[in-house]
Formats: sequence, structure tokens, C-alpha cells
Amino acid sequence: MNFVAFERAKQGTGASRRLRNTGKTPGIVYGGEGQPQLIELDHNALWHALKKEAFHSSILDMELNGQSTKVLLRDVQYHPFKQLVQHVDFQRVDARTRLSNKVPVHYVKAEESDAVKLEHCVVNHVISELEITCLPGDLPEFIEVDLSGLKKGMSLHLADIKLPKGVTAVAKGGKKNPVLVSVVAQAAEEAAPAEAAPAAPEPKKGKGKK
Repeated sequence: MNFVAFERAKQGTGASRRLRNTGKTPGIVYGGEGQPQLIELDHNALWHALKKEAFHSSILDMELNGQSTKVLLRDVQYHPFKQLVQHVDFQRVDARTRLSNKVPVHYVKAEESDAVKLEHCVVNHVISELEITCLPGDLPEFIEVDLSGLKKGMSLHLADIKLPKGVTAVAKGGKKNPVLVSVVAQAAEEAAPAEAAPAAPEPKKGKGKK
């Protein structure tokens, strides 16, 4: 994916606020051999780009002053309640240097598994994204995991899947082999309510006094 950026001359809270009032979003590009560079982007174009998964997990081509630079989106700051992007950070990419990035996990074919099709289980996605390291040329847009082999009671761990060539997963929180997916049986249907006991006969009315 590519996007267009422009040089930003001024910085500071006041300058950034004025920039946002004109429909622009302030940003910065850092890393690599160059110095950090202040940029600005068209807010509406950026807003729509941020809705695309690939913009968050792929290497992007940034066009600036007629030149194209490979970058990764590193941080986005949103307004607390307005539909407004307040600031974005990008990192330059060196083709020869391994990088770390989070990529989404796409689970497919769960409905074809015995767990779902025959055993009527529920498949829980425990992890929705993985942090990985790789060279820029090996960075996947997402990692696809085939769930067609799931059976009742199974758990799918990180070590059970095959990562793309050149990609290494980064363990977090001391978990070297975290659970990605778990299979659980559906809760038994609630028992039908017991039939209501027949109502007790109404007492016969006594004879009134004459």
C-alpha cells in the first residue's frame, strides 16, 4: 500500500491544533539512517486507510517530496470521542535488518472440522494477532491457520502451526507455546421445566347460617 505525506515545518501543540483544523494530521517518521522527520497527511485519506487491516500490518510506500520510502505504521493516537486521528508515527524500514511487528491471525475452515460439523462444539479464538520477527521482504500481511482438523477437547498451540518462511514468533509473558484456539462442548440445553402440579381442588363452600 502507498500513501502521500508532506513535510511539516512547525511543531508543538498549537501548530498541531491548527493543522488539524485544516483537515490535516501531524505525524513523524523515524528510524533507519535518517533523522526523525515531521510530516503531515490528509486526514480523510488517512482515516480510510486506517480501516484497512493491511495498513497496520504491511510495509507501506510513503511518497514524500517525489521520493518513495518503505515504512511501517507504529502508533496511532485517536481523539477520545471524536472521529479524529490526532497523530501517527511511522518507522523507516531497512531491507537488510530484521524487524518486529504484530500481524493478524486469520482462522479458516473451522466449520469443516469434526469439532463443529459432527460434535457441535464451539471454537474459541484465544489469540487474534501474533508478534513476529522477520526481514522486511518476508513480512506477511496476515497468518492463516487451518482449523479443519479440530476435534472435541483439542487445543491448538503456537507450535502446532507452520509459520511462513523466514518468520519467527515472539513469545510474550513467558509463554513459549501459547494456546491459539480451544475447542469446548456447547453447554447442554436447559432442562425443560417440570410440568406444573395440578392445582389443589378448591374447598367446598360451607352452608350459610339460616
